[in-house]
Amino acid sequence: MNVVNLKKEINSSVDLALKRVEEALKGEGFGVLTRIDFHLKIKEKLNKDLPPTVILGACNPKLAFEIFQRNSDVTSLMPCNVVVRDVGSGKVSIEMALPTTMLEILGDKEIINLAKDADAQLRRVLEAL
Repeated sequence: MNVVNLKKEINSSVDLALKRVEEALKGEGFGVLTRIDFHLKIKEKLNKDLPPTVILGACNPKLAFEIFQRNSDVTSLMPCNVVVRDVGSGKVSIEMALPTTMLEILGDKEIINLAKDADAQLRRVLEAL
């Protein structure tokens, strides 16, 4: 069975975990392009409450450019989403979809091989937390 996503729970607040995640991403060459406070959007649009849940759109520009040069259809699959969410009892879950899994949609083995570097980088991000 292929691993689809990476996940790790840590003892932290969401705000502190976000800072740690952003630092770890930066250390692996990623930048954060977007931030969606999902719980606030659900509250705004549906007046429903969710635990704090933040989606970061992370991108490694060097790798993204390399893959884009190979197949520009990749843009619909970028950036890499990193989710930081409160799971209660002082714990936060950090979740990331593996780039190789996402890019399998394109059916291009060379792109999947390139994305293996991103998989490894995201694994190191989780290990750093």
